[in-house]
Amino acid sequence: MPESAIIAIIVIALVVFSMILVVLSRYRRCPSDKVLVIYGKVGTNSDGSTRSAKCIHGGAAFIWPVIQSYQYLDLTPMSINVDLTNALSHQNIRVDVPSRFTVGISVEPGVMQNAAERLLGLKLGEIQELAKDIIFGQLRLVIATMDIEEINTDRDKFLEAVSHNVETELKKIGLRLINVNVTDITDESGYIEALGKEAAAKAINDAKKSVAERNREGSIGEASALKDQRISVAESNATAIKGENESLAQVAMSNALRREKEAEAQRRATAAEKIASAKALEEAYAAEQQAEKARADREFATRQADIITAAKIEKERKELEAEAEAEQKRRRAKGEADAIYATMEAQARGIQEILEKQAEGYAKVVAAAGGDTSAAIQMMLVDKIEELTKIQVEAIKNLQIDKITVWDSMGGSGETSTTANFLSNMMKAIPPLSDTMKMAGIQIPAFLGTQVNPEVKETEEKADTEKSA
Repeated sequence: MPESAIIAIIVIALVVFSMILVVLSRYRRCPSDKVLVIYGKVGTNSDGSTRSAKCIHGGAAFIWPVIQSYQYLDLTPMSINVDLTNALSHQNIRVDVPSRFTVGISVEPGVMQNAAERLLGLKLGEIQELAKDIIFGQLRLVIATMDIEEINTDRDKFLEAVSHNVETELKKIGLRLINVNVTDITDESGYIEALGKEAAAKAINDAKKSVAERNREGSIGEASALKDQRISVAESNATAIKGENESLAQVAMSNALRREKEAEAQRRATAAEKIASAKALEEAYAAEQQAEKARADREFATRQADIITAAKIEKERKELEAEAEAEQKRRRAKGEADAIYATMEAQARGIQEILEKQAEGYAKVVAAAGGDTSAAIQMMLVDKIEELTKIQVEAIKNLQIDKITVWDSMGGSGETSTTANFLSNMMKAIPPLSDTMKMAGIQIPAFLGTQVNPEVKETEEKADTEKSA
């Protein structure tokens, strides 16, 4: 067998052995004096709701790792000493009832589930304190529904009522009542002690009455025999009557004392009830005041939160609107800038095209002039001479002259008329073509004529006149 196959078999065996160890380590057995509580993911109830825990007593279960865990509840009975004092009875007489209760965690299915939900994780002392509070309350409740005579004489009825009430409440937290033992019952007013004395006095009187009756029967039977015996029997009867009267007087005094103590106890109970009622009203008013204050604070906080939330929403809305408007303006400005840029670029391309074409035309004109730029300019001016002349004539074309009055004396020379000179001077007001060209920085070509200096012309004219003379 290859070495790799042997290694694979060993690895598989180790994995299987590890899994078996894990399974065995997660298998838990429940002792008889404990309850195994499994919590985590333990399934659902019959109504479809999720179960909070699974309780097992006297069995075993597998605890799934990660999703489940477990704890134990101890079934050891707990003895709780309950020294109830100043419990108010049905007759408003306060009594002391020292007692001892024995409780333990119940193993009933529903009650055991309550114990798992409410007592899991608590220490023994904490459970005892919780049960003690419940027992105190129920014991006071039972005493408040019974008279002193019932509590003192009918102990079975009293214990049955206490057991029923206490066990009903203990089941709600998962406990059961095992035993109740009431040691003694006393009251601060001495009412129970008076009842005992009354019963004792009644027993003594009954015994004395029985003796007297027996003596009387014997005396009647022997009256016929002995006279002295009859006398002694009469004396005995007198003594017995005297004793009976004294006993009755003591009973009357005891009853009076009992009624006096009952009245005092009634007065104390009434005063205590009124004080308790006043304290309860005071606490209720204080609680209502705190509740109103808490409600006012809650309403203030709610309204403040609504206002702040609305302000924040309005602020965010305005910010979003401002950002959207700014973005629109940026996009609109960018679009306008792109449009202007495109227009200017198109115009520049058009101007560039015109200038390039003009440059090409000028280059051809210069080439046609044999490379002489002056000759090229002169050729272009020859082409434009008609238009330039037309522009000069247009200067006086639209001159409006409604009426001209001329006093013509011929200037004394007799050569030309003043009207002719006026029109000639008007035409001379137009700049000569040579001046126009000079203002443009261009010399008029010689073939278009030369400008004669007026002074030179005048000198030449004078010379001609003298020569002719």
